[in-house]
Amino acid sequence: MQNQKPETSVKQPHQVILEGREKLLISGVEEAECFDNSFAVLRTVMGRMEIQGEDLCVSDLTLDARGSGSVSMTGKISALFYSDDIRPFKRRKKSGG
Repeated sequence: MQNQKPETSVKQPHQVILEGREKLLISGVEEAECFDNSFAVLRTVMGRMEIQGEDLCVSDLTLDARGSGSVSMTGKISALFYSDDIRPFKRRKKSGG
């Protein structure tokens, strides 16, 4: 009997490159859930990523369910954060008076 190693899932590389808060390059993208000029929601190999900013514009988008997709964006980037939440995205209501 041969020794067989258990099959493991290999995650694609994930990189986030932010150039001067104006150009954002992301690899390891599986799906784009939502985009507009002030935010974007992506599913990456490292979890859900939300991007916030102003005048956001997607200049290049390649998606791959195996995680080898990429996104290029321009605009004024103000925040990037990850979430392990896998529920479908629902835009949060802004609180205010």
